[in-house]
Amino acid sequence: MSENKAFRLAVAQYDIGFLKDWSEYEAKVSRWITEAAGQGAKVLLFPEYFSMELASLFPEEVYKSLSRQLVALQTIYPDFLALYTEQAKRSGVYILAGSFPAQQDDGNYRNRSWLFRPDGSSDYQDKLQMTRFENEQWLITAGSEIKLLATEFGKIGINICYDSEFPLIARKQVEAGADLILVPSCTDTLAGYHRVRIGCQARALENQCYVAQSPTVGLAPWSEAVDVNIGAAAVYTPVDYGYPDNGVLAIGEMNQAQWVYADIDLSTIAKVRETGQVFNFRDWGGQFRCL
Repeated sequence: MSENKAFRLAVAQYDIGFLKDWSEYEAKVSRWITEAAGQGAKVLLFPEYFSMELASLFPEEVYKSLSRQLVALQTIYPDFLALYTEQAKRSGVYILAGSFPAQQDDGNYRNRSWLFRPDGSSDYQDKLQMTRFENEQWLITAGSEIKLLATEFGKIGINICYDSEFPLIARKQVEAGADLILVPSCTDTLAGYHRVRIGCQARALENQCYVAQSPTVGLAPWSEAVDVNIGAAAVYTPVDYGYPDNGVLAIGEMNQAQWVYADIDLSTIAKVRETGQVFNFRDWGGQFRCL
């Protein structure tokens, strides 16, 4: 593994489209990845459930049904994995491919986020905290394992959307060595977007680490799952010496399809934890007693 921890991060504000065939999807993905790689990005982050536009490849009775689309999507899941495996190898980049509702051996579905590496290997993190929509309407089940995913720049953690609102998930990841948390998200209200954004900024503050959020954007009225998509991609930092005063390193234009780029150096994290104005990471969990 390289000791260089400085690299360019590309965070997608990804528009959900209606596809006529698989080749159109391949072309779209290739355009996005080629653009980011051409700008020097080495790690690319796509949003939660950005894969749901693939439901448009099936008949209306499928993409209009929450349950049928899950079943149908499994038929192209191997193609999805193969596409991003090849794109990561071809472009020489790491791709966190948002998330895909992956069926398990017991028949249940997990909201699964895959990291594809330039060497052709891959690993995943399942979503751990499910929203009411996922639990009550979509019947997608929670994962149980908090993981760290290896890159040449160091270990990274994944908090899938709602997961970012629960401090202990990111805390376990940073305590295990993650200096960067990637947050693929999908929100259909402005309040939902801000909940995730506030969670991301809080995780960056309390852990003195980088956190990047990637949302789906735009309207897809044909979709039963991702019809409204609101948000702005951003990279958040500690709020201390050497970082932006507001903790916002880069942020996109609300609801516009685009890449947001940020040059980050993970080696700075150790320094700020040792010499910062405050020691949020070190001072976590003081010995207090509630009276």
